[in-house]
Amino acid sequence: MSVSQRFLAGLPKVELHVHQVGSASTRIVAELAARHPGRVPSDPAALTDFFVFDDFGHFISTYLSVVDLVRTPEDVRMLTYEVAVDMAAQNIRYAELTVTPFLTVGDRLPAEAFLEAIEDARVGAARDYGVELRWIFDIPADFGMPAAELTASVALDHDVPGLVGFGIGGSEQGFPRSMFVEQFDRARAAGLHSVPHAGETTGPETVWDAVRTLGAERIEHGITAVADPALLAHLAENRIALDVCPTSNVTLKVVPHLDQHPLAALVAAGVPVTINSDDPPMFATDLTSEYVIAARLLDLDARGAADLALAGVDASFASEETKGALRAEIEVYLAEAVADGLDRPA
Repeated sequence: MSVSQRFLAGLPKVELHVHQVGSASTRIVAELAARHPGRVPSDPAALTDFFVFDDFGHFISTYLSVVDLVRTPEDVRMLTYEVAVDMAAQNIRYAELTVTPFLTVGDRLPAEAFLEAIEDARVGAARDYGVELRWIFDIPADFGMPAAELTASVALDHDVPGLVGFGIGGSEQGFPRSMFVEQFDRARAAGLHSVPHAGETTGPETVWDAVRTLGAERIEHGITAVADPALLAHLAENRIALDVCPTSNVTLKVVPHLDQHPLAALVAAGVPVTINSDDPPMFATDLTSEYVIAARLLDLDARGAADLALAGVDASFASEETKGALRAEIEVYLAEAVADGLDRPA
């Protein structure tokens, strides 16, 4: 890596693959755990051990225990707003948060109250920190058709400012993406972008399924595409970006070690790639750390790191006005940092 960490820390960034609840800092999770005592520790220090995962299934179980702490509109508002506060500290200007209404909306918290809370947080984040939040509502696959229908209903039967995409997360094994084609068809007809998780814990066939049946415009993870040259060529030709999260892949034992991560091979194949943190506090990372990893794996200089940030802008569903402003800000930052020598490692 021939670019400094301080350059990467100051670089204006976007984040496209990051989960609303999974982004809550240990401080916020501990505060929620104190409000709603149960399985999750209310001591931030104890959460470090709590967020150590044996495998993907263990991660899902732990994630759901944190979701269960989000019970009131104030819980939702506080968590979402504080995520934006943490983003601002990393110079993240724009983020598309993956939100999973099915895990929170119900008799205890009606959809209207949930949507009002995230909108309040979105407005506050822009007003107080200049962080532009957008939403991708996703289906938790493990909960099947009831989850799919509720997610589609919350997304399509309400006015949701900031909603730009429709996705699917959770387990891949046993839940082909094509199961949910009807809900995706409705979402796409309403103008939402298709952003499913695929190719994380299963092979390239799941990515093909997402592309062919759900019309995927971006793929969350998608790293197992590296095993299929035809798929890589298709992704490259059609500019279908992969929203890659290196630390997540290693922490969940999808990839044995960072040095074995397929990021460089994906880039070499011409596939558009963005860098993201997924569930950063749960994986003891943040977006700046993921840029440091990517810069090392790809041997990037300052120009290459700026181009990586620009790739995120290009792959986003931000307005053209926002994209233009972000591109200009990144280029100005690059020029000034190079002139001041901030790009060079100490």
